[in-house]
Amino acid sequence: MVSFDLVVIGSGPGGYVCAIRASQLGMKVAIIEKYSNLGGTCLNVGCIPSKSLLESSELYHKANTEFLEHGIKATPKFDFPKMVTRKSKVVKENSDGLNFLMKKNKISVFHGLGRLTKAGDIEILSDENKKILKSKNVVIATGSKPIIPSFINFDKKRVISSTEALSLKECPKTLSIVGAGVIGLELGSVFARLGTKVKVFDYSDSIISFMDKSLSDELKKVLTNHLNFEFNLSNEVQSVKKVGEKVEVISRDKTGAEIKDVSDYCLVSVGRKPFTEGLGLENLSIDLDERGRIKVNKKLQTSIPNIYAIGDVIQGPMLAHKAEEEGVFVAETIAGQIPHIDYNLVPSVIYTWPEVSSVGKTEKELRNEGRSIKVGKFPFKANGRARISMDLDGFIKVICDSESDEILGVHMIGPRCADLISEAVVAMEYKASAEDIARICHAHPTFSEAFKEAALDATEKRSLNF
Repeated sequence: MVSFDLVVIGSGPGGYVCAIRASQLGMKVAIIEKYSNLGGTCLNVGCIPSKSLLESSELYHKANTEFLEHGIKATPKFDFPKMVTRKSKVVKENSDGLNFLMKKNKISVFHGLGRLTKAGDIEILSDENKKILKSKNVVIATGSKPIIPSFINFDKKRVISSTEALSLKECPKTLSIVGAGVIGLELGSVFARLGTKVKVFDYSDSIISFMDKSLSDELKKVLTNHLNFEFNLSNEVQSVKKVGEKVEVISRDKTGAEIKDVSDYCLVSVGRKPFTEGLGLENLSIDLDERGRIKVNKKLQTSIPNIYAIGDVIQGPMLAHKAEEEGVFVAETIAGQIPHIDYNLVPSVIYTWPEVSSVGKTEKELRNEGRSIKVGKFPFKANGRARISMDLDGFIKVICDSESDEILGVHMIGPRCADLISEAVVAMEYKASAEDIARICHAHPTFSEAFKEAALDATEKRSLNF
């Protein structure tokens, strides 16, 4: 029996980052992964492969819609299998890099299903044999899996989740999407750029309903006008089933009228749920909440003090970078340090085009709290760099306290907003005011100037650019 200072169950962004940080702090570390490849959902069937296809499809879309304006004559054709092959190559390169990091940091890697048998004992079940590890501390970082409602006949062939969508052999002519959240809109964008007719069904009256409503409205307009998305909102899906080589989606709109849609595939993207099956949580009476998430305290400890949980299996947004921060937090806590995470400053990003990002509180949240606020806004159509790149959709919105001028929330939709949001995170981490941002020199011409202009607008309702 081998003993460790820390055993991490799950090798996604939270798990592998936790393992690496713990090793850097001098611990003897092992990581357990039930699949053959490290990296979890993010690397294998989530963030990395989806962004690879988004990048490829966006290049094709620009070639079709913008190249001629730049004086470039071309008749582009796409090779969908080649796009998928490139996606797989990107995934493998990242996976190989992760294997290298495990060796570099002297982390023992075990493949199989990790199960807690008692505090400090972890059983590994694999096709080959069974091992028992002993550890002073355990971190559960097993991530999440797609939610499939009972009224959906999920066959993984025509009625699919994001996992299957990332490895289709053909580009659909028509695609129905149940769920107007991040996954549905990102993957819908991939196929719509390649000519697929995309129809989205959602029970809510808006898309990306967890974000500021101004972002929701703008993204819906752009996806409708530029990619011909068809949105069926305030719509309750009744059934989804395969009929021959097609998929039938039956739903009801807010008037109660039945809508029948037939498409080549149906992508189910109504959310994800914690993956905790087979972990043996019941053996130690580890507490779960009403949504099946593992309950943790402020130190991310479960009801068993030397067993921690991070990432998608606990409360909070299911984001890779949130899990990473928690992984570092736990490793440093175990090492006796006093780390800190401000969950209000965990940014959210949607990798459509234009990109969507936000940090802090929405305008609605702040007004519901009774906060006295002021709002500054600046459109990308007035930004020189955006005009150069022909990315004129979107804006940056800065929300501040009306008295102190402290920035309380930043909401962006536009070119490279996934990167631009980091400046807002830094500003809010250090309690910056809108005037602080407005007085910082930003290079010209850059997309980041739009943030400065929005801050100027919030501070004095003045903007220097036309």
